[in-house]
Amino acid sequence: MSSIPYVSDDLLPEGTSTYSTATVAKGLGVSQTKVLQLLRDHHLIAVRRGGDMHVPRLFFGEVDGAFSVAKHLTGLLSVLRDGGFHDDEIMRWMFQPLDDLDGCPAELLHTDSAREVIRRAQSMAF
Repeated sequence: MSSIPYVSDDLLPEGTSTYSTATVAKGLGVSQTKVLQLLRDHHLIAVRRGGDMHVPRLFFGEVDGAFSVAKHLTGLLSVLRDGGFHDDEIMRWMFQPLDDLDGCPAELLHTDSAREVIRRAQSMAF
């Protein structure tokens, strides 16, 4: 297993806010090595931006500077990977608007529509 996790190209829409892995580590209260492990274990997904790895802010909840990974993110990533999607495809889909749900999957993870997003991901398999 590689010690460097795969990081997709920066496929995020213009203006999408991200956190560096150092900021993620600080916000989660873990080492930067642990964040890299989360990426290797596919619990998070990142893009390369300006030569560094960045994770979209929408993948986290934040309260008083402390982060938590969005409740359904890890499960959604697993469903998409199990369905045959690669990281670049996952990142694109996560930020593609779902018109009938008023938002993109990354935004909808923080709403009552999160389970519907996962259901749609399951239906797209292969």
